Amino acid sequence: MRTVVVEDLRKSYGSVHAVQGVSFEVEQGEIFALLGPNGAGKSTTLEILEGFRKRDSGDVEVLGMDPGSRTEGRELRERIGLVLQDIAVEPYLTVRETIARAAGYYRAPRRVDEVIGLVDLAGKEKQKVRNLSGGQKRRLDLALGMIGNPDLLFLDEPTTGFDPNARRSAWDLVRRLRDTGTTVVLTTHYMEEAQQLADRVAVIAAGRIVSEGTPATLGGRDTALARLRFALPAGCTADDLPVSGATEHEGLVTVESAEPTETLHRLTGWALDRGAVLDRLSVDRPSLEDVYLQLTGEPGGESGGTTPPAGGQSATEAVREPVREGSTA
Repeated sequence: MRTVVVEDLRKSYGSVHAVQGVSFEVEQGEIFALLGPNGAGKSTTLEILEGFRKRDSGDVEVLGMDPGSRTEGRELRERIGLVLQDIAVEPYLTVRETIARAAGYYRAPRRVDEVIGLVDLAGKEKQKVRNLSGGQKRRLDLALGMIGNPDLLFLDEPTTGFDPNARRSAWDLVRRLRDTGTTVVLTTHYMEEAQQLADRVAVIAAGRIVSEGTPATLGGRDTALARLRFALPAGCTADDLPVSGATEHEGLVTVESAEPTETLHRLTGWALDRGAVLDRLSVDRPSLEDVYLQLTGEPGGESGGTTPPAGGQSATEAVREPVREGSTA
């Protein structure tokens, strides 16, 4: 069953074409990562899915509803959770007060104590938001996204500011949510995070999807040549090797091979015959980060041009709260 369906989505800001014919689907109960450099159209796409920005054209369904519909949009906000890069919360409320207030916007929220425990804020219930560390505030953001027990959870850079242990704890939490049936749409600049969490990945660049697949197959990772790297033994040159290799910086030699087992056997046999050691030996294929940088054409990880113009406030700059039942939109 498809939770999100996007077909030929388009959005422009004047002469700037932010999203140019984007299409993808997200299945129920999967973690889907949308990756792309800043300005690639990623945020605009998510804001359209969340119902906070209108599309110019194309078809979009989220949980079977049109997020751009005024009537369906209200119901949709009851069934989705949002963890944004910057959520405005009252700094003088306590952790418990903040989460309890958010729970009041939903018909069937999770228990406040349960959510506090899930995001590792137990013991911080009475602490004011303004006194929390950066990582603790991010865990509070996670709590606010989860409190409504959503069918679909949007996570925008969810572990920014986390130390490695906190990041892995957050990953475990996201996996548990997925295992209980919650669909997750994730954006991140941590390629390891996408590798660890995502069932499928789509890369967007210059407003278009340039590749889609599992983390293992994206951009042909699974069929790419393997790379063997090692330090050249003292007294040897690259011409002495039994295979062709290129010398890199720091004296490392890289050998690319479609048959890494055979190539490794030849190299280690040659080294043993000479009584030599292949220091710093490693065998790998292109990483997800390697493929991502190649697909986006942005070695520095940045691109520009599709940020909404002045007057078109990004939804991440606003407080996003569901509409209370019985209120007007």
